[in-house]
Amino acid sequence: MAVVAYAPASIGNVSVGFDVLGAALAPIDGALLGDRVEVHESEQAFSLACRGRFAHKLPDDPQKNIVYSCYLGYAEALQKKGLTIKPLHMVLEKNLPIGSGLGSSASSIVAALEGLNGFHDFALDQDEQLLLMGELEGRISGSVHYDNVAPCYLGGIQLMIEEAGIISQSVPDFANWFWVACYPGISISTAEARAILPKEYSRSDCLTYGRRLAAFVHASYTGQEALAAAVLKDVIAEPYRQALIPGFNAVREHAAAKGALATGISGSGPTVFIAMTDKEKALEMKSWLEANFIQNQDGFCHVCHIDRNGTTVSKIA
Repeated sequence: MAVVAYAPASIGNVSVGFDVLGAALAPIDGALLGDRVEVHESEQAFSLACRGRFAHKLPDDPQKNIVYSCYLGYAEALQKKGLTIKPLHMVLEKNLPIGSGLGSSASSIVAALEGLNGFHDFALDQDEQLLLMGELEGRISGSVHYDNVAPCYLGGIQLMIEEAGIISQSVPDFANWFWVACYPGISISTAEARAILPKEYSRSDCLTYGRRLAAFVHASYTGQEALAAAVLKDVIAEPYRQALIPGFNAVREHAAAKGALATGISGSGPTVFIAMTDKEKALEMKSWLEANFIQNQDGFCHVCHIDRNGTTVSKIA
């Protein structure tokens, strides 16, 4: 038996919800914007192979790969249930660039853990899996946060709750929105992007953050598209992180001139996203970004909808 898990890319923060709002992405052309992990039966206890566009960016030592950490974490979780992990071989198809702001590490973690879970007849429930995903993501970023792993795993736009035993809950999205996501080809580490943020914020910025986040969630539930777009603005990270992204201001100005609803930094950057309602204009925006924002052969751009399915698992021959 073998299984394969696909985990989509995600936008962390979504501008208005620093560390507490995330959205999964699905390109409208059907392209795979996310990592895949295969889990196969094996005579060895564990082995790992890597392939994919960005596999060459991964450590040569399998034990330094996050997928190996997932294997160890999942084995420990099974052990707590009195179960034993099976001998297996894993294949990571690395389609997302590291340090892109598209939830690259989250995608690998979620695909690996859900592939392992599918291989073991889903021995861990959804909450157990999400907790484990957050823990492993925290080892990379330095702190546990779910705004990439939750949408990547569960799909849609997710609001992090982390109260009353609830980690995350979904927020309705606008089906007619197109999310143009463009990675310029450079990398920014989450640690670097966090280091540039101030240690303290003014009372005014804190109030603005809370007001806009509440307004966005309210507008999403009540179908107020114009209000949701109007408050998609970031006072916590973007004013500081935009300095790390060459050409960001030019992107925002061009997008505004073309009628974009909002422009923001995806996660820690350098990927940017532009929300639009007109498909043709979104495709034109994609072409402009490819010509004016992408810096090297590693860069790419996709016009997306919100991926409401999240991670998928299937059996393979």
